Amino acid sequence: MTESNPRRLLGAFIRAHREHLPPPTKTTTRRRTSGWRREELADAALVSATWITWLEQGRDVAASPAALARLSDALRLTPAERVTLFDLAGKRDPLEPEILPIDVLPEWLLLPSGFIEPAYLLDDCWTARAWNAKAAELFIGWLDESTTERNLLKFVFLSATAKTLIADWAERAQRLVAEFRADYSRHPQNVMMQQLIDALLTQSPEFADYWQTQTVLKREGGERQFNHPIDGQQGFVQITLLIAVQPDWKLVCLEKLNPHRE
Repeated sequence: MTESNPRRLLGAFIRAHREHLPPPTKTTTRRRTSGWRREELADAALVSATWITWLEQGRDVAASPAALARLSDALRLTPAERVTLFDLAGKRDPLEPEILPIDVLPEWLLLPSGFIEPAYLLDDCWTARAWNAKAAELFIGWLDESTTERNLLKFVFLSATAKTLIADWAERAQRLVAEFRADYSRHPQNVMMQQLIDALLTQSPEFADYWQTQTVLKREGGERQFNHPIDGQQGFVQITLLIAVQPDWKLVCLEKLNPHRE
C-alpha cells in the first residue's frame, strides 16, 4: 500500500533530499554513500542531529516553521519542494508566496457578468474586485454607483443601508467577523488586513465586540434574506467558491429562492 502517514512521508522526503545533496565542499575523504550525513545537515540547518534522525524515522517530534525554513534552505529545496516540506509537516511557511496580483487572474473570473444571478469576487481583505449587474442591483450602498467603498466589512458595519438591507443583520454581521478572523489567522502579518481591522475597531462598536469574542468560523453557504428598498423582501441561497489560482479570494454566487416552494 502507498504510505499515507504524513510523518513517515516527511521522513522519507527529507532523507531522499539529504542523500541527493552534493558532498560538502570541505569533504576530504571518500564516502561510502552519496549526499550529506545527518550531522552535516543538522549543522547547516542549526538543529541537532538527533532531531534530524527522529524526523527521518517518522517520529512525532516538534518542528517549528523557523526550523523547517532553515532545513529547507540547507536541503536547497525548490519552491515546490519547500511547499511539500511544510505541507507534510503540517506547518505554514513563514515565507508563503504573496497573493498573485489581480491582472494574473483569468479574464473570465474578473468579469462574472455571464452569471444570471448576483455574483461578486472578494479579495483577501474582502474588498469586491468584480461583480455583475445583478449584484449591483441587490447590494445598494456597496456595489452600485452610489458609493466607491467596495469593502464588504466596511459596508456591513459602517453603512446604515446595510443594517436595513440585510434582514438578519446582527446574526450575519457576527458570523462575518468570525469568518474573517479565520482568514486573518492565516495571514496575521498582512498589513492591509491589520489596517482594516484597526479601522473597524475604531469606527464600529459592534465590530469591536464581535472581534473580541475570538470566535472563528468557516465560511458557509445557506439562505440569505434581504429587505430591498425597491424590490422588497428577497431570499437567496449563497454558495462561496475558492479560486484555485488565488486561494484567498472568493467567488460568491447567489441563487434566488422560489417564493412558492413548499
